[in-house]
Amino acid sequence: MARPVLLIIGGSRGIGASTATLAGARGYDVAITYKGNAKAAGAVVDAVKATGGKAIALQGDTAIEEDIERVFDATARELGPITHCVHSAGIGGKNSKLEAATAATIREVIDVNLYGGLLCARAALSPPQNQSWKN
Repeated sequence: MARPVLLIIGGSRGIGASTATLAGARGYDVAITYKGNAKAAGAVVDAVKATGGKAIALQGDTAIEEDIERVFDATARELGPITHCVHSAGIGGKNSKLEAATAATIREVIDVNLYGGLLCARAALSPPQNQSWKN
């Protein structure tokens, strides 16, 4: 029987990394995405592999639609059909108070946390044989 495949968007640190390790221990093959910290992503992949599962790390920016499409496609190609997806990518921005935040910071937070999350949900709901959302 094939193992379920879990794609974790933002899986190189924090909750995403913990979820990846737990999923590997519970019988999932796991793909994680990371934006810039390849070393942290590699450590998560190693932790999942230590549990007996397959794991890959894919670089991508959650705020970029083409990156989301690429990581979904690569996951399915390398591990098999995606059966589960967790969106764990999120940023707080450069400033802690809204009144001090620049428009660029607000845009970046919305693009990663909301826009990227919605694009990931859309991709997760689109079966590979019906990728009409790419048009």
